[in-house]
Amino acid sequence: KGSTFQDFSLQFSASLKSYENSQNSSDTNLNRRTRSIYTPLELQFIEMKKKYKDAVLCVECGYKYRFFGQDAEIAAKELNIYCHLDHNFMTASIPSHRLFVHVRRLVAKGHKVGVIKQMETAALKAAGENKSSLFSRKLTALYTKVQDPNLCAIFFERLLHVNPLLKLDDSVDVEEVTADVPDNYLLCICENGDSLKGRKKGDTVTGIVAIQPTTGEVIFDSFRDGASRSELESRVLRLQPVEIILPSRLSDQSEKLIHSITSMRLQDDRIRIERMESLNFEYNHAFQRVTDFYTKEVPGPQNLSVVLSLDKPVICSLAAVIAYLKEFNLEKMLYNPSNFKQLSSETEHMTINGTTMKNLEILQNQTDMKTKGSLLWVLDHTKTSFGRRRLKKWVTQPLLKISEINARLDAVSEILLSESSVFGQIQNLLCKLPDLERGLCSVFHKKCSTQEFFLIVSTLSRLDLEIQALVPVIHSHVRSPLLKNALLEIPDLLSPVKQYLKVLNEEAAKAGDKTQLFKDLTDFPAIRKKKEEIQDVLSKIQLHLPDIRKQIKNPSAEYVTVSGQEFLIEVKNSHKSCVPSDWVMVSSTKAVSRFHSPFVTDSYRVLQQLREQLALHCSAEWLSFLDHFSEHYHPVSKAICHLATVDCLFSLAQVAKQGEYCRPAVRDNREIVIRNGRHPVIDVLLGEQDQYVPNTTSLSGDGERVMIITGPNMGGKSSYIKQVALITVMAQIGSFVPAEEATIGVVDGIFTRMGAADNIYQGRSTFMEELTDTAEIIRKATPRSLVILDELGRGTSTHDGIAIAHATLEHFIRDVSALTLFVTHYPSVCELQRLYPRAVGNYHMAFLLNEDDSSQHAVEENPEFITFLYQITKGVSARSYGLNVAKLADIPEEILKRAAHKSKELERIVNMKRSEQIPWDFNISLIPNFYSGVFVPSILQ
Repeated sequence: KGSTFQDFSLQFSASLKSYENSQNSSDTNLNRRTRSIYTPLELQFIEMKKKYKDAVLCVECGYKYRFFGQDAEIAAKELNIYCHLDHNFMTASIPSHRLFVHVRRLVAKGHKVGVIKQMETAALKAAGENKSSLFSRKLTALYTKVQDPNLCAIFFERLLHVNPLLKLDDSVDVEEVTADVPDNYLLCICENGDSLKGRKKGDTVTGIVAIQPTTGEVIFDSFRDGASRSELESRVLRLQPVEIILPSRLSDQSEKLIHSITSMRLQDDRIRIERMESLNFEYNHAFQRVTDFYTKEVPGPQNLSVVLSLDKPVICSLAAVIAYLKEFNLEKMLYNPSNFKQLSSETEHMTINGTTMKNLEILQNQTDMKTKGSLLWVLDHTKTSFGRRRLKKWVTQPLLKISEINARLDAVSEILLSESSVFGQIQNLLCKLPDLERGLCSVFHKKCSTQEFFLIVSTLSRLDLEIQALVPVIHSHVRSPLLKNALLEIPDLLSPVKQYLKVLNEEAAKAGDKTQLFKDLTDFPAIRKKKEEIQDVLSKIQLHLPDIRKQIKNPSAEYVTVSGQEFLIEVKNSHKSCVPSDWVMVSSTKAVSRFHSPFVTDSYRVLQQLREQLALHCSAEWLSFLDHFSEHYHPVSKAICHLATVDCLFSLAQVAKQGEYCRPAVRDNREIVIRNGRHPVIDVLLGEQDQYVPNTTSLSGDGERVMIITGPNMGGKSSYIKQVALITVMAQIGSFVPAEEATIGVVDGIFTRMGAADNIYQGRSTFMEELTDTAEIIRKATPRSLVILDELGRGTSTHDGIAIAHATLEHFIRDVSALTLFVTHYPSVCELQRLYPRAVGNYHMAFLLNEDDSSQHAVEENPEFITFLYQITKGVSARSYGLNVAKLADIPEEILKRAAHKSKELERIVNMKRSEQIPWDFNISLIPNFYSGVFVPSILQ
């Protein structure tokens, strides 16, 4: 028995191979492995599986969905359901009303899921010529992580149970929804490095296309990348895709990067990788596919010219995306290439690469990779989902144009300082809105239910009326051009929406009843005709009732409906003899029996067929109705973008209200002057109980532009330099900043080298990571950049570390002239201040050394105890007091005493050498490099 089960639980590929082999035999339906015949349903499944080998298929069979073969085993494992042998395949099943739940669970596990539906109804099939044949079925939808089941309500009739933001009677505030919901980007990557001029080993030109199916956003980019793939990493980290399309072969460097990024996620949160044949990414093939798509399917010469102006790697990526989206019937979002947006624009946005984004914790903290503890978390007080998505883009793409920055700052200032009640009214409009952006996209792709459409359209119509009522007050009380123009444009953009709301029957729309959806059927003749035919049949059935009463001799007999069966005649079992013999008994109980007369039986069959035909007509008219509405997609989408902008501005105003925030003065020069600035994230995390120690910064391109910062471990150096960077980012976003006063000269990019971690997946050691990041900064930084280097050179020996740190910093001082914050434990690096006294300043994080009157012996045996002041102060700190940190970390007392004794001993040796009491050729490598004392390098002066 066990061996039989093992034999039949082979993977689907074995069954498929067996089936293909059987095609060459005389009996095409014979399974040679089992010597049995495939059932018609199994044959149908095999044919569909050959088309969609990489998908888990759910096959509709009456009131349930079934899985077959390996799909059944996957479903049993992932869904915790029973799997058993049935004929030639393992099989498992789920109830049809639970389909959406199980599809989401399979998708969350990283599977590609296909839903196969019956394309015929029982009533229509019974009336047709093929009533004894198998139900016809076809794939109606494919899902992966990027295709959110919420979007595809075309067969998810219970959409309202899927997405809490789409409840009709109980709207949900965005703050109640988890802040870590991904944006569901689909990212396609294509490389082309063969024709690169001056190409170094590992260099490549990469093209990407990113799609967000839930909002219809299309992003592209093309860039040259080095062997470290830092540019590609930056874009992947910024987009945070849930699915990546790759060619079957990719460069080793890119493969390692993708592997390292996907492996950082938990199993259920892994980025899904979809491999496509490399042929799809070859330029000649891609050019032909794109040309065919934009000439045959999307007519218009301007569309093709826009697409062909893109770089070759982008066209290759776009061709692969077209092929992929066609599987999901979502290619419509590519119809208007003039709306495609370039991800990186060095002329419009500050450069923040992936390393900087991680080091500054802009989108996620580095502890548990959640939003809490990040800059986005501090700034996000948005009320809507689409507003939050817009704010995320603002945070990752700070502005470079002073006019645009000041436009945002003017709007935030007005919201913050104005006493007009209009701003409170505007903010109230944003509360408890559904996700209009995703809902509109769902409508555009004809994937929405009637409930969702009614919710979206009624919400937009209400917003139109409410903002229209505020127009006179907005004209008189709102002065900010950015805010005023956004609000005043919304009513005109939403004006077409009202007419679609008038057509709909509200109760039917909320109930999902398409047969009663349209109030006036003048424009729907096919529906009106079917309804008249149905009414005619119903009238005949009612006219037949007197005949029934006569036949059963019961003048009070009435039609009853039981368990969905209509027009039943109930007869007490004691009176069954009165029922004519040609009547059909439908059901019975101990007390009564229920019958259909021959006339009712025939009429009821016709009625069911007419009702199903009506449902088909209504569905077709519904899709046509959605098509008509989609003609207004772009103006309505623009209105939602304006609402998102307003939401972001109110969010930044809420940040400014937190206390001791100031409006930064943004200048077109090279300076960062911050008086009593605070770290925005730590300041919020500490709250009012533990006040963050503020610090002042003054960097100027014409004066002191480099700060060399020393000081004890855990003294606050890293927090201070992050604080300066984050305040700069906030200022260029258009936000108030946590400081008493701030003047920020626009920087074109922020580059950081911080922390110590290896990258096993890319085969890079800790020190290699350190230098790779540094090399990238050296290549990219300009005089208008802000450069932050934290403990450069610590991953190798003291001599090499000092040499690298010294040479690198001197390069930035002399050759790059960027504003630079350089943290080090090497005091000898501070000597650069003597060489460049005007450009360089030495600073340290202040502390108090707690000295007592204990004996010299005790001092030698115990590490010094210090109190951190967390205050940036002029001058160099001679030591790092690492043993103090060891004490705070609860290193055993015995080890601390030995370390303190050894530290004093080494210090005496160094002092002797300084006094030339030992030979200068003393082998310094014999002295252990204790990180607690920095006196070892000082002999190199």
